[in-house]
Parts: sequence; structure tokens; C-alpha cells
Amino acid sequence: MLVTNHVLAGAVLGAGPLAQRPARAFATGVVSHFVLDRVPHWGDERRSVFLVTAVCDGLAGLAAIALVARASNRQRPAVLLSALAGMAGGAFPDLDKPSTLFFGRSPFPARFDAFHGRIQRESPRRLPQEFVVAAALGAIVALLLRGSRRS
Repeated sequence: MLVTNHVLAGAVLGAGPLAQRPARAFATGVVSHFVLDRVPHWGDERRSVFLVTAVCDGLAGLAAIALVARASNRQRPAVLLSALAGMAGGAFPDLDKPSTLFFGRSPFPARFDAFHGRIQRESPRRLPQEFVVAAALGAIVALLLRGSRRS
């Protein structure tokens, strides 16, 4: 699954009912990462395709973080903090990819990486699905943040 979708799912969890509980939002974001990795999603083992997509996806994920921060109610900083924690948790398990690329090793134990690899259900034909998921999650985040602005 694209990291942007993991980030947006974490924002949904953090900005939703877990608001004002950043530690729980982070932990729930991590759990959501593994749940989403079990859903059939895009993946391509060709290094050149993966790297180009990863750069674009990473930038989109950072943009999503910035947009959530910008859209958050400044009067309710706990919602923003919880949303940021959820986004960080959602992306956390994928730190193995840039770490392996830049440093030659994962920051996680081998058993963790093996588990994370085993649960993937990837296909190079599922990229359109990723965009649909991103749009849906983005809309949900927007609704949640709009609701927090009214509170």
C-alpha cells in the first residue's frame, strides 16, 4: 500500500474518536498499517518502478501531513497532535524501506521484517485502487477535521 494511504488512515484514526490521545492514535496507526497491508494493493518489485513511485508517494505523504496540519483547528491542538501521531504510526512500519535503501539495513528485527513481508498482497495492476483509497480517506479526514473546527 502506498505510504500516503497509510498516513491518511492514521489521520482518520487520530482525528476521529481517538482525538486527544496521541499514544493510542500512534499505536492504532501502526495496527492499521498491518490491516491495510493485508488488503490487496499495489506493489511492483521492479526497483526502477518502485523507486520512482516511492519518491512521488513520499512527497504526497508529506503533502498530506502538511494539509492535515493546515486544516486542523488551532483552537483544538489535541486533535492535531493526535492526527499527527496517527499518521506517524501509520507510516512507521514502512521505515524499513528507506532505511534499507540508504543504510543497507532495516531498523527492525528480522522477524518483524519477515512478518511484514509475508502479509503483503501486492500486484502491479492495483495502482488505480490506491488512488480511490486515497480519495476516500482524504474525504473522511476532511470531514473529521471540519467537525473538529465546529467544536
